[in-house]
Amino acid sequence: MAHAPQIRIPATYMRGGTSKGVFFKLTDLPAAAQMPGAARDALLLRVIGSPDPYGKQIDGMGGATSSTSKTVILSKSEREGHDVDYLFGQVSIDKPFVDWSGNCGNLSAAVGPFAISNGLIDPARVPRDGLATVRIWQVNIGKTIVAHVPMRDGAVQETGDFELDGVTFPAAEIQVEFMDPAEEGEDGGSMFPTGNLVDDLDVPGVGSFQATMINAGIPTIFLNAQALGYLGTELQDDINSSPEALARFETIRAHGALRMGLIKNLEEAAKRQHTPKIAFVASPVDYVSSSGKPVPASDVDVLVRAMSMGKLHHAMMGTASVAIAAAAAVPGTVVNLAAGGGQRDEVRFGHPSGTLRVGAAANQDSGEWTVTKAVMSRSARVLMEGWVRVPGEA
Repeated sequence: MAHAPQIRIPATYMRGGTSKGVFFKLTDLPAAAQMPGAARDALLLRVIGSPDPYGKQIDGMGGATSSTSKTVILSKSEREGHDVDYLFGQVSIDKPFVDWSGNCGNLSAAVGPFAISNGLIDPARVPRDGLATVRIWQVNIGKTIVAHVPMRDGAVQETGDFELDGVTFPAAEIQVEFMDPAEEGEDGGSMFPTGNLVDDLDVPGVGSFQATMINAGIPTIFLNAQALGYLGTELQDDINSSPEALARFETIRAHGALRMGLIKNLEEAAKRQHTPKIAFVASPVDYVSSSGKPVPASDVDVLVRAMSMGKLHHAMMGTASVAIAAAAAVPGTVVNLAAGGGQRDEVRFGHPSGTLRVGAAANQDSGEWTVTKAVMSRSARVLMEGWVRVPGEA
């Protein structure tokens, strides 16, 4: 029986923030995969090594976690005021689908460096030394991201002394600005889609929970840790080792998605794993991070743990960080109250790997809350570049 030989596609494997993904230029993809659809999804699934019933992604580039099962497609932007179009695909590990419903805030930090190094930015806009400002159009959610990328001797500076909890080694700092992060482009509507800062979310067979449901950065459902029987200091194994806990979170997430208007029926939640996110918060207490580093209560304003693709995240998703900052800035939300109440323009929160500071300015106009910009620092680095190979039938 004849089998199609492997094909090779130019690709770059990059870390951005606490995530890793395979980056492509749109024009380097096979013709059939340059357009959205089944051919593109099939190719990316095979690149990453999904679906894998073993959950390991051994035969692909994925790392068997939501943070490492990611793909990015970039192209020059024809949109006024933007340099590059950024499309993000979250690849399911054990199921045959790619979720295009949201952004990856962590990999957003790697978009600017990749775009500069791969000739997607007008050279006249890139300084030899200093900061290059890259204006990114985030295609999934229809939002603008501005990345400030350090340059040295005409090349992207990747090494440095900026430390990010959840990443073992220091690197160069990249500041990322998420412009007008509220109101997801796909779904529209208010930053608080139910019209309330806090809702009673009734989940049959599970319970009733006070919840803040917000569209900022990424649709997110925030609950109180105590209502779930947690402290807010939990690490990955505390949640991910319990099938019952994971099933409960997924049930709550599905009902929250329905309440937010993101799905029309509960069955749709299974095909929309990337959004919404679900997280739980608590007031600060001392805890020990996953690396063994003590995190004093005095170092943070609030504790947050977030689920991603059905598992507790090892640190914090970048887009969820935007949602945390936005919710913390609005007096009366679940996040804001856990952080001590009042209006604030930044928040430092504790996550399983350590801490993170994110800025967000919230304003109220005619009773509607908006956030004009959220800012955080990340880092990014090329891990490998060349070609990724996939069987031709993919």
